[in-house]
Amino acid sequence: MAKAFKYGLKGITGFLEPAERELLRSLIDDVISMLQPAEHTSQDPLAALIGLDMDVQEPTDRAVKRLLPNVMKNDDGASLEFRQLTERSLRETKIGALRAAALDLDRDEVVLTAEGARFWSMALNDVRLVLAERLDIRDEEDAEHVHLMQDWSQAEDVESYLALVYNFTTWLQESLVQAMLQSLDSRG
Repeated sequence: MAKAFKYGLKGITGFLEPAERELLRSLIDDVISMLQPAEHTSQDPLAALIGLDMDVQEPTDRAVKRLLPNVMKNDDGASLEFRQLTERSLRETKIGALRAAALDLDRDEVVLTAEGARFWSMALNDVRLVLAERLDIRDEEDAEHVHLMQDWSQAEDVESYLALVYNFTTWLQESLVQAMLQSLDSRG
């Protein structure tokens, strides 16, 4: 059974069972594959070098759209322009954090530096956003309904299983954030 992240002499540490590590690795791999940008054969090399993507469009998958939202709710043109200027680097940053977290899953005990904890926090947040979208969590009432599912033996369908996974990643992220706050407090 997983142990919550704690701050101590070694840094921020947590413990995950092999099945939990494999679950997280699978979730991380899924989110990475969602964030991989489409390859453009006619892409301008200079634009690619500086991170521009003039062919980018608003995502059609609601989960990807949650990871890469529009910046302006009522101005599609400005949102698209901003997306063209920033989405490539945002995708790369998110993928980098996810890959960094996945590398830490090779050991039972996860030992994180401050930077590693930041990557884990980003990665868990992105995994939770995708799960929340798949579970159609829109408000506190929806979230409360999902949080009622706590017993793995009662998982009867995909939705109840996803709810349990969402609750696990939420617990893991909460413990990580608490450990990160403790590390900040200890530095004074």
